[in-house]
Amino acid sequence: MKKKVVVQLPRQANPQELRLRYAEELEALDSVAEIVEVDGGTEESFIEGARDADALLTSWGINITRKIIESLDKCVVIGVGSVGVDMVDVDAATENGIVVTNTPDIFIEEVADHAMALLLGSYRQLKIQDNFIQGGKWYRGRPSLSEFPRLIGQTLGVLAYGNVAKATVRRAKAFGMNVIAYDPYISEIKMTSDGVEPVSFHELLVRSDYLSLHCLLNAETRHIMNADAFKQMKETAYLINTCRGGVVDEKALIKALQNNEIAGAGLDVLEQEPIDMDNPLLSMDNVILTPHVASATSRMRPATRRRAAREIALALRGKWPMSPVNPTVMPKVDLERWQPYPMDRGPNR
Repeated sequence: MKKKVVVQLPRQANPQELRLRYAEELEALDSVAEIVEVDGGTEESFIEGARDADALLTSWGINITRKIIESLDKCVVIGVGSVGVDMVDVDAATENGIVVTNTPDIFIEEVADHAMALLLGSYRQLKIQDNFIQGGKWYRGRPSLSEFPRLIGQTLGVLAYGNVAKATVRRAKAFGMNVIAYDPYISEIKMTSDGVEPVSFHELLVRSDYLSLHCLLNAETRHIMNADAFKQMKETAYLINTCRGGVVDEKALIKALQNNEIAGAGLDVLEQEPIDMDNPLLSMDNVILTPHVASATSRMRPATRRRAAREIALALRGKWPMSPVNPTVMPKVDLERWQPYPMDRGPNR
């Protein structure tokens, strides 16, 4: 008898039959489970349809809360189709013996490309230069850029030294940048072997000409970039964020930009998404904004869906998944450990 994998009912009507809509997921799941769509409009409606699920498959659109998790009678695994898992109460899942997985290695290069694009766009003032053109101020462009140093020799600081950070560092080094990093969960030997200088958080703030954020959002990192942090940064520094909006205190960032405490920002993620159209960031020439698209390519979504489904299939077959974010749940579950522990990363959430 096949297992039951629950997904949220799509918000937009899709005329395709279920097997076509979930063709990527069924590549891994078809032999072991069936996919069932459940109304996620409210917690109650989702619980009603998901109570007897063997697994949940989610990305965005619904928060898998403690209430939902504690209502699940036999769920083994919650598969999340993204790197961040802040839409799932992972602690509640762990307490209830449910493995939570993510997809940490699907769109690394895409996000690194986007981080570098925001950095380069900030460095060359692309938004300001475009406004000069649009405003008939052709001859303002060169003088405005003549005040800034060339990129080679500038210092890129990275907050957290995970997969995307490493890929971003490779790109930055090709432009001749010096790189420093703060990550208390990564061995300094790993950083130095990549030609990256490990530093304290204070040093990261004080020394960075460009500060790129790559941490996951959790209790430790929420608003790690706050008013005090911005006061420690150079007045000429730029903030680049492609991880989660919640790691930045947005009100403090706006004030820091208004008070010229930092030079500008390139942001793909915000605390409130979609952005409030009254947000002051929209009217700042020194801020480049993109709508949470860093991972978006033709490959990203199909590959993510396949990987998230493979994780669920492993767990439903009694195997330990490849990317659990709550490995402390292991003593509570009857899953076979079949691959070695990854040794080059810290907490995965």
